[in-house]
Amino acid sequence: MEKRTSLFDNGLIWFGAGVSIAEILTGTYLAPLGMEKGLAAIVIGHIIGCIMLFLAGVIGGRERLSAMESVKLSFGQKGGLLFSILNVLQLVGWTAIMIYDGALAADGVMAAGQWIWCMVIGGLILLWIFIGITNLGKVNVVAMGALFILTLILSKIIFAGSSGTVFAADEAMTFGAGVELSVAMPLSWLPLISDYTREAKDPVKSSAVSAVVYGLVSSWMYLIGMGAAIFTGEYDIAQIMLKAGLGIAGLLIIVFSTVTTTFLDAWSAGISTESIFRGLSGKKVALVVTVLGTIAAIVYPMDNITNFLYLIGSVFAPMIAIQIADCFFLKRKSSGTFDWVNLIVWLAGFIAYRILMGIDMPVGNTLPDMVITILLCVIVRKIARVSA
Repeated sequence: MEKRTSLFDNGLIWFGAGVSIAEILTGTYLAPLGMEKGLAAIVIGHIIGCIMLFLAGVIGGRERLSAMESVKLSFGQKGGLLFSILNVLQLVGWTAIMIYDGALAADGVMAAGQWIWCMVIGGLILLWIFIGITNLGKVNVVAMGALFILTLILSKIIFAGSSGTVFAADEAMTFGAGVELSVAMPLSWLPLISDYTREAKDPVKSSAVSAVVYGLVSSWMYLIGMGAAIFTGEYDIAQIMLKAGLGIAGLLIIVFSTVTTTFLDAWSAGISTESIFRGLSGKKVALVVTVLGTIAAIVYPMDNITNFLYLIGSVFAPMIAIQIADCFFLKRKSSGTFDWVNLIVWLAGFIAYRILMGIDMPVGNTLPDMVITILLCVIVRKIARVSA
């Protein structure tokens, strides 16, 4: 009998995804909004993003399909390959960015050379991949338990131990931009979630647990980053850890949070590659992706990821919007090679997202873009049905 993951297993997986240096770093970007507005932006953004995350998990989970295989239900067997390729590219990018950020922060806490920390983090990710997603239960319990305790300590030191001094921001940020940055992280997981919910005993409940756990933990990480920047005036993760008095503990948070998050990126890159090249081992590809990501992290500087986050949003927000329209409103599946109607609607959604980026809206631009894309998809299909 095939081994399936439990609700608890999925909760642990997405707890690990949420506890991330990238999330804390992105949270520091929201400091210019101040604590009240910043918290509101974090909550609103994560509610929007995690609802989409839940729906994406249900779509692939019910069909027992990986994320990129489920995309083919809307875009065709060959049409879906476009998103598989884009997803692999963004996951290789994420793997490199996460290792880079983790190594940079770790080296700031304990100077040993950034390239050495890249190798350490990359090696641990390889170990996680060797263990495999369905066998990570006990390892994840230990790792997540330690991370939970350490992040509680970090939160207490930053918020309870702050002097109450609020440092002024150097540059302004609109509320809508803050919401969009908060949507961006859960949105970046949309092309991955059903890689894990397809393995679940109960895909719908596991999707809900995954989205809720990730949303809460990710919001918590954003809040830590934003709070540290507001109360200490410090935007550097390593310096935040040092100022909080977290030496070895801070180092453990940095290293293991990077490993547990980046593992998912590398693993899903392997699974997505299986959708492009039949017969390839996703696990072996994941190992190669980790090695490539480690090399890239050593060679290339990756200090600002905001444009990368917006690019991910513009590609995958209209993609999942069309999947939502097909699965929940139109109740249809594409059986052809290319679904040109949906591909054209996606292109319209992509262009709309890029246009909306220039318009400041209180709810950001992801939600309006997805609403526009869903409506356009439904209307076009209704017209096509009448014409036929």
